[in-house]
Amino acid sequence: MKFLTLTFSALLLFISTGTKQDVPKGDKFKKEFLERINKVRAKGCNCGRQYMPPAPPLVWNDQLEDAAAGHAKDMYKKDYFSHNSKDGRKIVNRIEAAGYGRKGYRSYQVGENIAQGQRSIEEVTDGWFKSEGHCYNLMNPGFKEIGIAYYKTYWVQDFGGCEEFSDEVKKLIKSGKARIIERD
Repeated sequence: MKFLTLTFSALLLFISTGTKQDVPKGDKFKKEFLERINKVRAKGCNCGRQYMPPAPPLVWNDQLEDAAAGHAKDMYKKDYFSHNSKDGRKIVNRIEAAGYGRKGYRSYQVGENIAQGQRSIEEVTDGWFKSEGHCYNLMNPGFKEIGIAYYKTYWVQDFGGCEEFSDEVKKLIKSGKARIIERD
């Protein structure tokens, strides 16, 4: 009898809240994500058993948002959940195709968190911070920029970190006394 009561209560709660997602759009979406993430980055936190010290705040990047939106839509339309697209593209391929490239930078790194089914920014962010690997991405001081997208039930969070050459090295490159050799 207790099982039926709990099941009935859960069913009533679901009906009363409906299936509507509580996800703001536009600038409110960006602002809420950045506030939540940067609040934790400012304090530091535990990612699993490892303490991650405070990290500089992330800033929004529209190219990373475009890459995230494309991947969220692709996962929904093709019914899969993975960092690798069904056509074989990986995170770096999608991010660079969106215009977030490595050319001309001293260092370049990208990362991604994905999730499915969460109903709000609070719920998905809390889940990512509770997951060790996702938390490492969120707290990685090498990541300077972020773009996030939500499509239907899919969430994609793309990170980027580009570091420019020093002014002295830029002058050497411009004069032809130094050149950039790219490696993977």
